[in-house]
Amino acid sequence: MINTRELVSRIKGIRLLFLLPFYFLTFLPLHAQYNTDRLVMIGRSALYYEDYVLSIQYFNQAISAKPYLYEPWFFRGVAKFYLDDFRGAESDCTEAIERNPYVVSCYELRGLCRINQKKYAEAIEDYTHALRYNPDNQGLWHNRILCRINEKDYERGLSEIDTMLTHWSGYARAYSMQAEIYLLQKDTTSAVRSLDKSLELDPYDAGIWAERAVISLARQKWSEGEGYLTKAIHLQPKNPAYYINRAMARYNQNGLRGAMADYDTALDLDPNNFLGHYNRGLLRAQVGDDNRGIEDFNFVLKLEPNNLMALFNRALLLEQTGDMRAAIRDYTQVINEFPNFWFGLQHRAACYRRLGNTKAAELDEFRILKAQMDKRFGKQTRLSKKQMRRKSDTDPEKYNQLVVADEQEVEHEYKSDYRGRVQNRKVEMSYQPMYALSFQSVNDDVHSYIAFDREVDAFNHSSRSHKIYIGASQPNINERSMKHYFEYLDSVTVAIGEAKGDRKVVSMLMLRAIAYSAIQNFDSAIDDLSTLLQIDPTSTLAYWQRAVCQARINEFNASQGTNIDLKSANVLSDLCDALKHSPNNAYLYYNRGCLYAMRKDYQHAADDFNCALELDANIPEAWYNRGLVYIYSGKTPEGISDLSKAGELGLYSAYSVIKKYREK
Repeated sequence: MINTRELVSRIKGIRLLFLLPFYFLTFLPLHAQYNTDRLVMIGRSALYYEDYVLSIQYFNQAISAKPYLYEPWFFRGVAKFYLDDFRGAESDCTEAIERNPYVVSCYELRGLCRINQKKYAEAIEDYTHALRYNPDNQGLWHNRILCRINEKDYERGLSEIDTMLTHWSGYARAYSMQAEIYLLQKDTTSAVRSLDKSLELDPYDAGIWAERAVISLARQKWSEGEGYLTKAIHLQPKNPAYYINRAMARYNQNGLRGAMADYDTALDLDPNNFLGHYNRGLLRAQVGDDNRGIEDFNFVLKLEPNNLMALFNRALLLEQTGDMRAAIRDYTQVINEFPNFWFGLQHRAACYRRLGNTKAAELDEFRILKAQMDKRFGKQTRLSKKQMRRKSDTDPEKYNQLVVADEQEVEHEYKSDYRGRVQNRKVEMSYQPMYALSFQSVNDDVHSYIAFDREVDAFNHSSRSHKIYIGASQPNINERSMKHYFEYLDSVTVAIGEAKGDRKVVSMLMLRAIAYSAIQNFDSAIDDLSTLLQIDPTSTLAYWQRAVCQARINEFNASQGTNIDLKSANVLSDLCDALKHSPNNAYLYYNRGCLYAMRKDYQHAADDFNCALELDANIPEAWYNRGLVYIYSGKTPEGISDLSKAGELGLYSAYSVIKKYREK
């Protein structure tokens, strides 16, 4: 045991270390470099864990302390990029480049920001600068070519593709970009040749199969196009555009059932898809499903209230279902726009007659007769149901044709390290995180598991200032919450300094460590927990939280290429010590299982997950992680069974993993 005066002195030192970066940087130049480096490191850790708002605040402080360093500007730009603030991210990258014009990543990120603002010419300048310093970066060449395509600089784009293929002859996407340019130049034969070469090199790229299908559909080779789209869907089953196009191919082969199924799937994936609702409405009308067809056209008209084609088709269905007044309303709106639309006048006249309004019906019929007499050829031309119209084509005679997009645009996939979740750059599938202590409860209608532990409950009864919870995911904090945390840290630090008695200090140290964890300041949290354990070496909660904090630091450091073997041993030691004092804590076994799994010690990981599930069979993360451990150990059926249980308990991300491994 150490005396309280010593403890207070040590704690004040810890508080000073945390507060200096925020309040006294300008007055302590000798320590500013250390504090700025630490701020940037904590900010990067928050960035890694997708706490973008929090990371921006740390980078703001670093910029205030040393505005001439490029790193805080650059990383703040990264955080803004993830928040879709492309203008702000571009500005920060510009500031970073002014401070250090030789960092390729700054140009690369600014180029992506400009692409998202459709500033393609400026993005080309950025990629050109970056290629001067890193001419062998394939992603930079790729993105610059796509910018050339958007700028319609096709000849230079083809020239740069030739240069790429000289360096990377096996790069499939270069051939697909080449095909896109040929298509834009109306050279379909060359485009097909390039796409076939691309598929020969990489038959697992869904986008290339979809591009090949577009050419087949344009040539009305429906069966061939359907085959290509089926392969694209197999590789990328969550893309609604693939289902919309395959439905078109199936419809033109009289495969109405398959077309309807594809439209249903597309609308499950993208409920606001205009083409999906419109075309499904036409199909439903064709098979006599009138009421549900009306629902589809109602939805279309919510998106585009003045879409006359949808109005006329809804009018036909309303007439079919006996709602004459609503049908007349829709017919009238179309006829006002196209006064000589005979087919519409015929249907409105029929509706008037069914309502007994003979005078109005005769007026419409007289207009039809007069128009037919004035026209040299009285017979109205009918269109084949297999014809299609573009979305912008408003000829009312084409009311019963399926709609296709005005331009079949290729979706460009820019190469970037800043796409998707940060954690998933290194691994294909990641384990669920460890359970930790937090001030916030993470519960929702889907994932309703409530974690409970007797020692946590006892702590909450003894410390009435803040209730703590157990959770596997730490919610990101907004600016308001962040301000609250900083205010709380100040107040609890003052309280610790004034506290008398070890018991009260221990409780406040625990709470302050949890607050530090919430704002990603894991080093300060570990300092508090280490001090706590010197006072009370039997504290399970302190060992538990310190292990989690160190594990999070390790994960970030590993992503930066740092060797974490020694620090990983510290995590294991803390978890083992915690289990000595609390052998019936399921979450400690689960956390140790997570550590073993990340170290690829699958046998020990499975044993610990088994122990966790024996103590509490309702922990979805334990089922999920044990499922992955089994899969990585070659026990795929057992793994799928565990993942299924995780999904049953509300962890629905398990189902995408199940699908992947069932297909394998």
